[in-house]
Amino acid sequence: MGRMEGKVALVTGAARNQGRSHALRLAREGADIIAVDLCGPVDTIEMYGPSSEEDLAETVRQVEDLDRRIVSHVADVRDSAALGAAVDAGVSSLGALDVVCANAGVFEIAPALEITDAMWQTMLDVNLTGVWNTCRAALPHLVANGGGSIVITSSTAGIKGTPNTVHYTATKHGIVGVMRTLANEFAEQGVRVNTVHPTGVDTDMIMNEKTWGLFSPENPTREAAAPLYESLHALPIPWVEPVDISNAVLWLASDEARYVTGVMLPVDAGWTIR
Repeated sequence: MGRMEGKVALVTGAARNQGRSHALRLAREGADIIAVDLCGPVDTIEMYGPSSEEDLAETVRQVEDLDRRIVSHVADVRDSAALGAAVDAGVSSLGALDVVCANAGVFEIAPALEITDAMWQTMLDVNLTGVWNTCRAALPHLVANGGGSIVITSSTAGIKGTPNTVHYTATKHGIVGVMRTLANEFAEQGVRVNTVHPTGVDTDMIMNEKTWGLFSPENPTREAAAPLYESLHALPIPWVEPVDISNAVLWLASDEARYVTGVMLPVDAGWTIR
């Protein structure tokens, strides 16, 4: 029997990359999935393209190929009413809610004094308020179910300062405060809350010329950036794969971590100890 057998998991940002990986990893262990994604562009995020409804449909297809149930909704985590309706509908369809992966987020690079008001606000609205909206929509269902697990995607930028990302770094630090507070406030109701902190992951978010250019301005390619990425890690790898984060999410969501709450779990190849 899988570690998620009989459980229902909500995954935001589920259309592709880490979100799809989390949905598939949990489904392989027996979970049914509520998949939510914006499936469209976000103002001020220009370094990589947006997810699409076709991407979300592909996540649905791959979960169904694992013989698990999945319901999908196009909703913006910034829109608390739309997100709440999507979560309520998913729970109504699948019967309960046990696990929340608050994964939806955006990333952009800019020197601190070049960050506009709009860039700052967008980052906070998606990465911090969006996480809070997700937790707020899900918590009544978790409490009604007798408890559950929330896993919030932060970043190594939620542990240490990262140049050229002050708006992003602020949100990822802020997520830790949300996590620690909710872990305390909902412990008596059986809800565990933790954060996972990835280093660079092999996804669209960092696999683009703008990010490569931070490491290799003269030759902004994946190949040129790889050894410079690797130099930031204790382990000899340039970046991790989405499934490496999914494995951590799965463990935090599972009964194997039944007494783990309020924890910041790095999956960073040693980035934060360098």
